[in-house]
Amino acid sequence: MWYHTRSLMSTVIANKAAALNRPPKLDEFRTPENNVTNHSRASIGRYYTVPTDVRKQIFGHGGLPKSFERQIKTFNECSLMIRQPAVEIIEYLKRTDFNRPVNRFVLFGEDGVGKSLILAHLLHYGFQQQYVLIHVPWVPNWMKRAKEIANSASHEGSIDLPLDGAAWLVHFKSQNGSLIKSLGLTVSREYVWTKREITPAGASLMELVEHGINRAKFSCDTIAALLQELKQHSSAGRVRAMVLIDGFNAFFQPHTRLLTESKACITPEQITLTKPFCSVTCNDWNNGVCVVTIDQMVKEFKDDRKSRHNISDDAVQVQSSLSMHDTRQCFEHLDPFVPVNVVGYDDAEFYSCIQYYLERKWIQTNELDFEEELKMLSCQNPYQLMQLCASIR
Repeated sequence: MWYHTRSLMSTVIANKAAALNRPPKLDEFRTPENNVTNHSRASIGRYYTVPTDVRKQIFGHGGLPKSFERQIKTFNECSLMIRQPAVEIIEYLKRTDFNRPVNRFVLFGEDGVGKSLILAHLLHYGFQQQYVLIHVPWVPNWMKRAKEIANSASHEGSIDLPLDGAAWLVHFKSQNGSLIKSLGLTVSREYVWTKREITPAGASLMELVEHGINRAKFSCDTIAALLQELKQHSSAGRVRAMVLIDGFNAFFQPHTRLLTESKACITPEQITLTKPFCSVTCNDWNNGVCVVTIDQMVKEFKDDRKSRHNISDDAVQVQSSLSMHDTRQCFEHLDPFVPVNVVGYDDAEFYSCIQYYLERKWIQTNELDFEEELKMLSCQNPYQLMQLCASIR
C-alpha cells in the first residue's frame, strides 16, 4: 500500500512537471477573437488583446488601473481577460429593447476582484458598437484629489472643478470625436457663456466640447449642457449612448476631502459635476445603457436590510457595499437596476492568468507547488495575484 501510494504521488508530480515545462497552447488562455461582440461564455477565462491604436483612443486619458497600466508597459500589450460578468451584460445588451427607458447595471464585489477591468471590457464593446461613450474613469479622483476648485459663477454656493472638467472633456473628445462628427450631432439651443461668448443653436456638438476644453472656467457647465444634449439625441434615436462610471457611489458620500477657502468640508452635492452625471444615470431617457461600479470606500455598514426592503440577495450585497449614509440615496437613485456580482478568479481563470504570466516570462520558476502557493496567498483575488507577481520595487 505504501509503495502504491508513493508511486501514485510520483506519477502526479511527474505529470505536473511535464505540464509546467511544455509550452502553453494558444487556445488554453488566449483567444484570437478581438471582436468583443463575439465574446461568449465559451470565451470566459481567455485573454484577448486590445489593439494599440484603440487602447490609446479609449484609454489614453484613463479607464485602466495604474497597476494594470504598468503591466501593459512591461508586457508591451494590453490583454484583458474575458470574464463572466462582462459576457453576461453583453448578452443582456444584445436582447435589450432600446425603445424602453435605459437599463442600469451595477457591478459590485470585494476590492480587487476586477470591476474596473470588466468596465474596460464593456467600454471596448461600446466603442466597437459605435455607442457614444460617457465614461468616468474614477469618480473618487474628483472628490479626493481635485486639481483646482473654484466658486461656481452659474450656481450660487456650488463648487466647480474647472481643470478636472476640462480634462474629462479631452477624454470624451478622444473617445467620441470622430463618431460625433460623422453623425453630425448639433446643439438644440443657444448657450450664452459671457456677453461675447455664445454657442449658437445648431452648432456642432464638438464645438460645445471644444469651448469647454479651451475655456476651463466653463468646463463644468459645458459638461452639464453636453450630457443633456446627448440624452435628447439618444431619446430621439440619432445616437446610442453608453454611460460607464467607476466608483459611482462617491457621488453620494457624506463629504469629500476638498475644503473651501474657509476650511469647510465640501459635500458631493456642492460640486457642480455631481448633478449632470447623476442625471445621466436616471432612467428618464432611452436608446442607451448605464453601467456603474460600487466601490467599498466606506466600510461602516450593518444589518438586516433584506427584511426591511424586501429585496433580492444580490441587492442586499450591493447595499452592503455602500456606507450607511450613501446606502439609501444611491440605492434609490439607481433602483430599479440589474445587480451583477463580481467575484475572484475561479480555478479556470486562475490557471489562465498563471499561464499568461508564464508565457510573458513574468513568472520564471521550477517549483512544482508555486501555483498552489499563489492560489493560497492571493485567495484567487486578481489584484492580490498581480501584486504577488509584481516586480520588486
